[in-house]
Amino acid sequence: MDFVDLMEQVQRSPEALTIGPDWAQGRTTFGGLMAALVYAVMRSKVPADRLPRSLAITFVAPATPGVAVSFEAEVLRSGSAVSQVLGRAVQNGEVVTLIQGSFGTPRQSSVSVQALPAPVIKAPEQSQGFPYIAKVTPEFTRHLEMRWGLGGMPFSGNPSREMGGWVRFRDQAPSQMLDEAHLLALVDAWPPAVLSLLSKPAPGSSLTWTIEFIQPLSSVTVDQWCLYRAEIEQASDGYGHIAAELWSADGHLLAISRQTVTVFA
Repeated sequence: MDFVDLMEQVQRSPEALTIGPDWAQGRTTFGGLMAALVYAVMRSKVPADRLPRSLAITFVAPATPGVAVSFEAEVLRSGSAVSQVLGRAVQNGEVVTLIQGSFGTPRQSSVSVQALPAPVIKAPEQSQGFPYIAKVTPEFTRHLEMRWGLGGMPFSGNPSREMGGWVRFRDQAPSQMLDEAHLLALVDAWPPAVLSLLSKPAPGSSLTWTIEFIQPLSSVTVDQWCLYRAEIEQASDGYGHIAAELWSADGHLLAISRQTVTVFA
């Protein structure tokens, strides 16, 4: 199933959803998809005018592809403007993904600060592609297209603290608008930036992830490119701390991300 089909399926039957191996990321299911599926169930518990502001995500354990997963959510508190929601994905009786989310209505404020501008890089057509290659690149990349524009590719021995470029969904109807679930997949599609420092392959994965959505979201369709930039803020002892942003192609900030990642090298 493609991304849209999975989002629809989890809302119809959250108690049992089997995700195919085409969404695999090594031995686990792609984390961006897992987060998006949990988020979709959380979103259904909150009124539409309470927009998602931030999600704190923990990847507790690998979610094995091809094995049924249940998705559930509960509202911890619903105040006058903000709802706090807890969501989880459970496989074989164990939590594999856990999310605490904050949803809030807009409110009047005298504070207004423009977002920092997007970096200027080469156009997607002039940037280095990252093709899907069966049994070489992660399986989920058959659904997402990336073009490198900042830093180096994984295991290239590039000393830059930055990584990034362009990203979009492959083979999706251009009439489909990006929402927060799509943004979770687009941001997490990129490998941990610390992997570009290595000169030979080694495992690495996200441990915890916080993402904040800039509301209201700019109007972007799923076939349009978005621009991603990550910066390694610190790394040692097998852990890295990475800050990132995602912009629309016309420079509107869509999301702010921070991850703690593990690297086994």
